[in-house]
Amino acid sequence: MMKKLMTGLLAAMMILSLAACGGSPAPSSSEPAPAPSTTPSSTADPAPSSQPEASAPAAEVTMPTYPDAATVDLAAVEAQIKELAPKVKTVTDGKLVLGTSADYSPYEFHIYENGVDKIVGFDVALAQAIADELGVELEIHDIPFDSILLEVNLGSIDVAIAGFTPTPARLEAVDMSHLYELQSQSLLIRKEDLGKYTNIENFGAGTNVGSQTSSIQEELAHEKAPNANHVSIQEIPALVLNLQGKNIDAIVMETAVAEGYVKAQDDLAILCEVPYDSNGKGVVVKKGNTDLLNFVNAVVTKVVCNGDMQKFIDEANAIADQSISG
Repeated sequence: MMKKLMTGLLAAMMILSLAACGGSPAPSSSEPAPAPSTTPSSTADPAPSSQPEASAPAAEVTMPTYPDAATVDLAAVEAQIKELAPKVKTVTDGKLVLGTSADYSPYEFHIYENGVDKIVGFDVALAQAIADELGVELEIHDIPFDSILLEVNLGSIDVAIAGFTPTPARLEAVDMSHLYELQSQSLLIRKEDLGKYTNIENFGAGTNVGSQTSSIQEELAHEKAPNANHVSIQEIPALVLNLQGKNIDAIVMETAVAEGYVKAQDDLAILCEVPYDSNGKGVVVKKGNTDLLNFVNAVVTKVVCNGDMQKFIDEANAIADQSISG
């Protein structure tokens, strides 16, 4: 029991220390929050040593890449999937437990179909493909975005698929698959303000820039608009309501998500793209779960290279309006 408790505590400390996106999170609030202090945290000097210490070089982090269909042998990938499947152990026998945050259309979102609440989206379709290849049932856990990585390392879910972009900080705490989708970041504003701003650098003192708590977009908001007040909110729909209600002036948001809101809400517009070096999305698994990671990599390679992933994306985009305007 003590061993399990210590393991859980260590995992929690690791995930919380990187705040999911590797930056310092802004306070979560529906009201504009003051900009965070830029004063660095104090650190204690190491105790003097009589012997010189060799400084070990920092381990290089290999960033996941997007599969190249031109170089992939799909027959070999199929064989690899069959070979790897028996080695995979899941949290619950006969199930693949997915952790996601279903407020991020078209990645994952709720719709009502014949009076039944369903979670859909292309992240969910990818999870279903992984479960199908494994020959198990898919079980979806809809949990707050900033808790998902913690749940992975605590072992309560098998995979996390929620539009996660790989970063060096994340890759220190969890493992991530090959990229399954490439995307950019944008700045969502009210349409009436299109003539007022030209880019994210225009948002300085006296303006309020919103983003989802513990997300890459939160990190980008702080980096690209350092003098603005930063407002972090857990759910995307609440961010949009605050934008429309003039509590915030702009939202840093995944381009596909922003496009969905612009299509559904005629008072919103995309001002510009927000520059960012790493725009791909990967599947998260527990650190060191090599068997599951290798299996997921093989499935991701298959669905990207045979065109299934693009079909998942197209289908999700076709029904996304039900979530945004419903």
